[in-house]
Amino acid sequence: MKLNFTKMQGAGNDFVVIDSYTQPISLTAAQIRHIANRYFGVGCDQLLMVEKTATPNVDFRYRIFNADGGEVEQCGNGARCFVRFVVDKHLTKKHEITVETASGVITLKLQDDGQVTVNMGAPKFAPAQIPFDAAAQQTLYPLALAQAEIQISAVSMGNPHAVTVVNDVNSAPVAEYGPQIEAHPRFPQRVNAGFMQVVSPHEINLRVYERGSGETLACGTGACAAAVSGIQLGLLSSPVLVNTRGGNLNIAWEGEGKPVMMTGPAEIVFDGEINI
Repeated sequence: MKLNFTKMQGAGNDFVVIDSYTQPISLTAAQIRHIANRYFGVGCDQLLMVEKTATPNVDFRYRIFNADGGEVEQCGNGARCFVRFVVDKHLTKKHEITVETASGVITLKLQDDGQVTVNMGAPKFAPAQIPFDAAAQQTLYPLALAQAEIQISAVSMGNPHAVTVVNDVNSAPVAEYGPQIEAHPRFPQRVNAGFMQVVSPHEINLRVYERGSGETLACGTGACAAAVSGIQLGLLSSPVLVNTRGGNLNIAWEGEGKPVMMTGPAEIVFDGEINI
């Protein structure tokens, strides 16, 4: 089968976007893994599907698959690419759209300067909502790894995140600790592991080991989770500039119960066709 696709990136987090809106397409986990493979396929961190929705007053359905073929609830950088895709491919004339995801409805706005702002919804801290195995909600939790015990903040941005503060992201043990945190038994649905260095009350450096994809150049929900966690810890104040290895994201959050607003870039890299 020949499959048309669009390669996109947002702050270096890269995606293969499939139009399943004008022509419904179904892919197996094996096919998604092939497309995501950087040596034998197109290569991407996640594959995004643009679909029709049956939900009233919602414009599109947005589905996200990690490079390992597993479907996940949310992807912030992908959401920005989503709105850029549907506008540039003339699937809508709106520059502000509502999109159904597995974790709820989000609002996306394409700005006049090409930046995209996403209303990511309110973060969730209750362990059962993340989900995370803990007796009670805390700002910090101890997490035992193979050869160390670290302190993490746990939060859901529609998908689960564990954020730990480090002195320097460049020397942080991301490759060693990332897989251990991702697969930790206290996170029954696995987790995205963020490593945050506080530069100032309004700026952080961030690396994220993503669930099902490994370390990526940027993670939109990870940037939101890190900023929110830093604010909760009293280390940061909104707005927060998040520096990732792929680019910069701006995160604003007014406090518990309020939505997190994320602004950043989204670009089409190229269109193509692949046999699968």
